Amino acid sequence: MKAVIQRVKSAVLEVDGSVVSSIGHGMVVYWGVEKGDVQDSSAYLARKIANMRIFSDENGKMNLSVKDVGGEILLVSQFTLMADTSRGNRPGFELAERPDIAKQMYLDAGKLLENEGVPVRYGVFGADMTITQVNDGPVTILMEKK
Repeated sequence: MKAVIQRVKSAVLEVDGSVVSSIGHGMVVYWGVEKGDVQDSSAYLARKIANMRIFSDENGKMNLSVKDVGGEILLVSQFTLMADTSRGNRPGFELAERPDIAKQMYLDAGKLLENEGVPVRYGVFGADMTITQVNDGPVTILMEKK
């Protein structure tokens, strides 16, 4: 399981030109599920993400979590995080979990983040989404849990 966390000032997610989700200050989290991933990995990542201290305190030091700053999370399923680029120039996605399983794990991850006390907005699983985000910093963190 992989997550790419980006600290943002705002983000808007659209499908077919219509706004589906938007957040203000917080994180955009791109979530990828690999074949064989288990629920414990989702719980671990959700706990780490909700408590990750990547927001600045009054001294400008990254010392506050998304919960501490009253931020939100835009959670976006992204199977392309499981790309295998070891052969040729076209990435392979054989490592990505089947869509039915990945969708449930993605939705479960959102609930786990909500249970950590963070408001979560969602993308549309499997849709072609347009995401406009204003990165803050920029701060981008890659997390992986096998």
